Amino acid sequence: MTYRQASPYAHPRRPRRPSLPRPPRPPRRARLTRRGRLALLLGVVAVAATITVPLLLLPGGDEPAVEKPRTLLVPEGWRSAQVYTAVDRALGLPEGTARKAATAPGAVLPLPDEAGGNPEGYLFPATYPVVAATTPEGLLRYMAQTAGERFGTQRIAEGARAYGMSVHQAVIVASIVQAEADSPEDMAKVARVVHNRLARGMALQMDSTLNYALGRSTVDTSLADTKIKNPYNTYERKGLPPTPIGNPGEQAVDAVIRPADGDWLYFVTVAPGDTRFTADYALHQGHVAEFNANRRAAPAG
Repeated sequence: MTYRQASPYAHPRRPRRPSLPRPPRPPRRARLTRRGRLALLLGVVAVAATITVPLLLLPGGDEPAVEKPRTLLVPEGWRSAQVYTAVDRALGLPEGTARKAATAPGAVLPLPDEAGGNPEGYLFPATYPVVAATTPEGLLRYMAQTAGERFGTQRIAEGARAYGMSVHQAVIVASIVQAEADSPEDMAKVARVVHNRLARGMALQMDSTLNYALGRSTVDTSLADTKIKNPYNTYERKGLPPTPIGNPGEQAVDAVIRPADGDWLYFVTVAPGDTRFTADYALHQGHVAEFNANRRAAPAG
């Protein structure tokens, strides 16, 4: 995937004027050039996902002043709907503005062809500076551009191919890993379970995909939930869901292309920090019973 667009916040460069002879000037105190000041100021406002923030000139002079940016944090695993809501709030826009900017006909985000124009999975989780001139189109475009740069490396492409996947399919699996893993340490194990089940032609049976279909987040899945007719119901439908179910970070993608070694086919988080992996279904059922007992014993609320 190629996503080498210029930052939506970068100013176009002005053409250089031809050098003309100038009369000698008296010595003056050394100072930073305009370009030097720009470089220094841009360095000050750089954050996790660097966006070049617009500069404003002070009235009556050529001294650049930088608007102090606010920050928008997009956590790993957020669904696109959550990102749209956060963008609208950060920019003080009516609800639905960012979603329309991302999904309206003619919306141009740098997405892979396999995404079919759906940004889910490609609104890269990071901290973004936001200023008065920021637009939802520009901000979402930069998120997608950043995802393309992080996920479009040769290392990830080769790692995905090693498991018979395209990069887009690896991002789908990464979104499941991001949602299912109880800790960063468990990501590589969850990824191995997904690979093992796919290799055996087994349904993935992931609660996270059901939650996405139902627009919720819960650890409680009923038998009725597993029977719904929905392409994201990985209890009924084999293979991967049609799209990512959230926006994964780099660690989740790395887990997909470098999973842990193991024959596991099942896992359940019995208690926070205690996720049990096994290839033995009877043993897994015992772990599920322990999980259910812990849920019943948990205080209400």
